[in-house]
Amino acid sequence: MNAIILCAGYATRLYPLTLNKAKPLLEVAGKPIVEWVLDNLRPVSNLGTIFLVTNNKFASDFQNWAKGYQDRYRSVRIKVMNDGSTSDNDKLGAIGDINFVRTREDSLAGDDLLIIAGDNLFDEPLTGFVAAAKDAVAMVAVHDVGDLEAMKKYGTVTVDADGVITHFEEKPEKPRSTLAAVALYYYSRDVLPLFTTYLAAGNNPDQPGRFLEWLYTRKPVKTYQIKGRWMDIGSKGTLEKANEIFSMTKSE
Repeated sequence: MNAIILCAGYATRLYPLTLNKAKPLLEVAGKPIVEWVLDNLRPVSNLGTIFLVTNNKFASDFQNWAKGYQDRYRSVRIKVMNDGSTSDNDKLGAIGDINFVRTREDSLAGDDLLIIAGDNLFDEPLTGFVAAAKDAVAMVAVHDVGDLEAMKKYGTVTVDADGVITHFEEKPEKPRSTLAAVALYYYSRDVLPLFTTYLAAGNNPDQPGRFLEWLYTRKPVKTYQIKGRWMDIGSKGTLEKANEIFSMTKSE
């Protein structure tokens, strides 16, 4: 199994913090957000290459960071992929970036794939998620937000007794549940060609949940509930809150 970390966005909502620094390289509790992601990935057994896809503006920054991380953790294999975009106007979008990496790396053709957003924070290793994905066609992590009004900001899912998605809607006007789809996905090797099918049909290339919304009516998509903390860093407020929460986690 290989992994893709999505780090190609321009995070305009966080300006001026992200004018000259990629959001995943902003620090939370003393280390870059993306480093928290990698620290949670490292315990996953049989993990192959971690492809970190970014844009032309920040590619060298990620390469410098990745070199330092790999110097500390020799077993980790990181490959930084530059999608060539230079601004929010010509970006490929998250789904476009997944397909960009998938179609340029032959090693991805015969392996399953783990995909995670570079701005999502967890306080637990991702080993449980990966173990639960065994024999699944596709799987997404979910988190019970516990607030229907807040669900208007997230991809909302309903599931059957086996935890398979029965309904998915990205940022719904009238949420049907408090289960939010987290930007943590597992796709088997058989599903990966469908990214090309999805994009060829002219579907939205941004927001990885859009692909899931399209996929669940075609393939069974399992869910795995994240019990620990989860934070999607999308604003200065959530960044400040993450600093508070993860500083406490670090000191425990």
